[in-house]
Amino acid sequence: MRSTSDRIRYAVCFEILALILVTPLGAWIFSMPLTDIGIVGVGSATIAMLWNYAYNIGFDHAMQRLAGGTDKTVPVRVLHAVLFEAGVLLVLAPFIAWYLGIGLWHALVMDVSFSLFYLVYAFVFNWGYDRLFPIPEWRQPAS
Repeated sequence: MRSTSDRIRYAVCFEILALILVTPLGAWIFSMPLTDIGIVGVGSATIAMLWNYAYNIGFDHAMQRLAGGTDKTVPVRVLHAVLFEAGVLLVLAPFIAWYLGIGLWHALVMDVSFSLFYLVYAFVFNWGYDRLFPIPEWRQPAS
């Protein structure tokens, strides 16, 4: 399993890169000020980072119990990303509605749009991160 320092590096890199991508895209798509989307992005990233840390520990423990290891197949990676986004969606829609002063339905539409972005982003980022920083149990023995 990943160490605490590796999990922190993962979460910080994940959120910083996501903010760099999603803030200007969100401001453009929703015709809102960059600063408002930026503040929503930072608040959402903070909430998501805390969730990410806890969620990934729980997911890895579940994988170890159920599969005997944490090496993820493509279907497991899809499940991992979908469950993460579903959990964070429940928390972020009310926050977005409150901060932007919009209705919960509008916030939910925005949140789902961001979630679709993050769903693809999380899949790609996780796969790349796992290749850049593999854990010892995944390495093949030298032949």
